[in-house]
Amino acid sequence: MKFGTKAIHAGVFPDPSTGAIMTPIFQTSTYVQEAPGNHKGYEYARTQNPTRAQLQDNIAALENAKHGFCFSTGMGSIDTLMKLFKPGDEIICTNDLYGGTYRIFTKVYQNYGLKFHFIGMEEVANIESYINSNTKMIWIETPTNPTLKIIDIAGASAIAKKHHILLGVDNTFASAYLQNPMTLGADIVMHSLTKYMSGHSDVVMGALVVNNDQLAEQIAFYQNACGATPGPQDCFLVLRGIKTLHLRMQRHSENGKTIAHYLRNHPKVDKVYWPGFEDHANHSIAKQQMRDFGGMMSFSLKGDKMEDAMKILSGTHLFSLAESLGGVESLIGHPASMTHASIPREERLKSGVTDTLIRLSVGVEDVEDLIEDLEKALASV
Repeated sequence: MKFGTKAIHAGVFPDPSTGAIMTPIFQTSTYVQEAPGNHKGYEYARTQNPTRAQLQDNIAALENAKHGFCFSTGMGSIDTLMKLFKPGDEIICTNDLYGGTYRIFTKVYQNYGLKFHFIGMEEVANIESYINSNTKMIWIETPTNPTLKIIDIAGASAIAKKHHILLGVDNTFASAYLQNPMTLGADIVMHSLTKYMSGHSDVVMGALVVNNDQLAEQIAFYQNACGATPGPQDCFLVLRGIKTLHLRMQRHSENGKTIAHYLRNHPKVDKVYWPGFEDHANHSIAKQQMRDFGGMMSFSLKGDKMEDAMKILSGTHLFSLAESLGGVESLIGHPASMTHASIPREERLKSGVTDTLIRLSVGVEDVEDLIEDLEKALASV
């Protein structure tokens, strides 16, 4: 099946008891057994839920993977992933990444003996000099959050396989529609389903997908043992959102391209970070590994004045000032004080996250209205 067909049909099936075409919400905590161990595949809802099972199968299919696992939040999925490692293990990470990921790595798992190296990965060859006998995983985001750096997934995979270590990819910014890291050699793909995959700003959830059976067995154990599992109502909402993922992402990408070019040509805007520009670093790699370039971008203002940035952030109407991204409505944010506030300023500056950087999640509204909204805000500085 092609992607749009998979988004609607893969992993899901009509309810056998009623014929309902939509996956039912199995709002139950437990399941009746005929005798101990004699049941219909379900025992307790933390371990298994039919609504969650169909969502997990659907996401695995979209990412061309064998196994999918859903969690109550995106951070719950990363937390579960970190439990695969032991004290003394080392992980090499991109230095431009979501603040919550940086926080759980440095403030939680570093205390349990894991060591993290945060490095620039625009040239994937840089990764090799940090690999030693304790290295267990390379962790990347691409495009990165929030400066949209592009990392060569296939190149990183070749390095990981050469050294017999895992490659994990946070695919949240691209979604399964724009990019499939498993096809490019990743071992683990993570999503904050809260964002593009669900797409309607009404659910918080995360996912991991893998191909390796042993890895899947470990993740399933921790998913059940530690219990960061989502409820069936949320799983139903994400399943519903995914059915229009391909349609939404096409519009996000169309609007994103228009807004990115508008900003680049605006006299008050300095830099625009969007991977669709031919002069964006590693644009050729983005073109190879992505179907399109999406609706995420960041920009800075000429003069680099905080008061100007604050006027823009508070001066839009259709671009709502809020955390998160990937919903059908457009959002504007300030990474330094919002999504990346947990990263020390000196570390943020190394990766280009300045105090005046503004991030946009371009929605699916009529793009002329979005441009008018930005035009009014920019006129205030």
